[in-house]
Amino acid sequence: MTPLEKVRGEIDRYEHALFAFSAEERDGAIELVIQAKDPALGLHIYHAPIHPHDIEHPQFPWTFQHHLYDCLHDYVVEMFLRTPQFRDSQA
Repeated sequence: MTPLEKVRGEIDRYEHALFAFSAEERDGAIELVIQAKDPALGLHIYHAPIHPHDIEHPQFPWTFQHHLYDCLHDYVVEMFLRTPQFRDSQA
C-alpha cells in the first residue's frame, strides 16, 4: 500500500456535514485537503502536508485524527470575516 493509499483509507473513515476530505500527492509529498461541501460559499481549499514519518508510524490512525482535527480548527478560524484583531482601514 502506498502512503497516498494509506492516507485515503484513513480519510474514508471520516464524514462531516460541512466539509469534504481528500488527499493528494504534490511534488512527492502527501497533503490532506479540506474543502467546504458547498462551493457557493467561495471558501478557499485548505492543504496540509502529512509527514512521511507519521504515515509509517504504527499509531498513524490516532495521529491522523489529531492532525485532521487541528487542521479543521485552523480552517474554521481562517473563515472569520472579521475579528477584533483586524485593523479597520476606515478607523
